[in-house]
Amino acid sequence: MPLNRLLYDLSKQLMSELEMAKVTPNKFFSKAQQRGVTTTDTSQAGFSGLEWLALLETAIELTGDPCLAIRLGQRIGIESYGTFGFALMSCANQREAIELLERYGKVFFQTSYQSYEHKGGLLLRVNLKNGTPRQQQLITELCFSQLSSIGTSLQAGSVKGAEIHVSYPEPSHLAYYQSAFPIPVKFNCEHNQLFMSAQLLDTPVRTANASEHVVFHQQCEEMLRSLDGAQSTTVAVRRLLIQSAGQFLNITQVADRLHVSERTLRRRLNAESTNFKTIIEEIRNLLAREYLAKTELTIAEIAYLLGYAETVNFRRAFVRWNAETPNKYRQQQAA
Repeated sequence: MPLNRLLYDLSKQLMSELEMAKVTPNKFFSKAQQRGVTTTDTSQAGFSGLEWLALLETAIELTGDPCLAIRLGQRIGIESYGTFGFALMSCANQREAIELLERYGKVFFQTSYQSYEHKGGLLLRVNLKNGTPRQQQLITELCFSQLSSIGTSLQAGSVKGAEIHVSYPEPSHLAYYQSAFPIPVKFNCEHNQLFMSAQLLDTPVRTANASEHVVFHQQCEEMLRSLDGAQSTTVAVRRLLIQSAGQFLNITQVADRLHVSERTLRRRLNAESTNFKTIIEEIRNLLAREYLAKTELTIAEIAYLLGYAETVNFRRAFVRWNAETPNKYRQQQAA
């Protein structure tokens, strides 16, 4: 499975649409090469965002279906977003979900978002700098279709207090917009953006789970951290430990997941001036502080989630890490 699950699933769905339209892969990739696309295998997602846009543009030309970008976004479930999808599902409300999207959008969508306060609510703007005007319209359609699908899955019932603004004029497939989006769409605007009212932002997510959110949020942070440089052994170990929070992997299991011997793993960590014990204590402390600050879990429950059989052992470890008790830390965060 490729690293970018979302791009993989979008590409798989795109090829399915071509097959239903009786467009052969040979014809599709031959036409796409005229737009500078070099790949002939979308299953590995080994191509850039611009190349994928060129593939999408080619597919629309060959199928004669101007609604394809919107339909692709609708047919991708939240499970295709992997860790980010689970983080969204565990958010307390829509506002928290938007904050995640703004911070991690570039990691999972290859598109960045920026929010602005507006009329008591929020504007979520899609930042588009590359591609032709036509390609920018396609990515806008795809993004808002994805956001609409995500919002519907997170919130039970109808969506009220939201609008989509796009910078291009009304398209020929306007009727499809009206059936695809559950909220109003305004054309010829200055920016491509989504407006959400304060009431909608504070709407609870139906699958909210504070303790799970802490773990999924930290997994997203590790993915963001990995963008800063090469995939070091320390980063890989941190990610595996966070993913296994609740039942932490031991060093033998981590080495097995990384396809190296335990001795090799210890040597590589030592070369990066750290060791397995230090890393797992850092992860436990990181999650402990998040649980204390962002959940109402008891100290005993947090100790259990971090792998401590006795609460007293967790308290001692937390004092050693932070020079204060868990209760005092929680009180300070609340203040």
